[in-house]
Amino acid sequence: MEHPSKKLLKFLQARLSREGLLGIYLTLAILLLIAASWLFVAIAEDVATGDAITVVDVRFSAWVQAHPMASVILLMRVVSELHSLWLIGIMTVALSAYWWIRGLRDRVLVLMSAVFGGMLLNEILKLVFLRARPQFDHPYLTLTTYSFPSGHTMMATVFYGALAWVGWSRAGNWRTRFLAVSIPVIMTPLVGFSRIYLGAHYLSDVLGAMAEGAAWLTFCLIGAEVIKAKARRVGNESGSV
Repeated sequence: MEHPSKKLLKFLQARLSREGLLGIYLTLAILLLIAASWLFVAIAEDVATGDAITVVDVRFSAWVQAHPMASVILLMRVVSELHSLWLIGIMTVALSAYWWIRGLRDRVLVLMSAVFGGMLLNEILKLVFLRARPQFDHPYLTLTTYSFPSGHTMMATVFYGALAWVGWSRAGNWRTRFLAVSIPVIMTPLVGFSRIYLGAHYLSDVLGAMAEGAAWLTFCLIGAEVIKAKARRVGNESGSV
């Protein structure tokens, strides 16, 4: 019978192994998935029940609408249009085709599932919550679709998050990794703010979309890593026969 200390040592080695299925990266990803999912559920519950966050929504949107600036409106329109669902879709297909040609199939799997699966998930959630768009006397945008969660913000979260994952995993130094992480940290809130500034969404729509996107992207990354681990295991077993 194996000694308990040896069992613990093997568990810790597997947990801290980069290659192991229970490696530290997968462990952190699972923790992030749980945290992001919990945050989304908390925000969604407040939205559904009209809790305090909805009061913050109205006040924040009213404050933003009360401080218009022509140059900022133009910038926010550009940012918003560049992150429309169809443009994100085109960029995803183009980038996936490039990676596929180069044989980088794991990247294609993550990006395609994160973006297009995320689009479907977001539309389902909109139909679940049926939240009306903000209403203003002089809106910059007039939309008839539902508001929660923000589709633009969700797409920015998963798209830039997937690119950050690629940059982080392939980077050879910490400067490149810092740059890879900085892109989603800057771009995602900017896209979200553009939707609030233009009157298309409330603050909770954006925060909920960020949490939703982080949870969904993490789920896709975990799935891809599990598939890769199983493929390696099958390959090793085939090679040993």
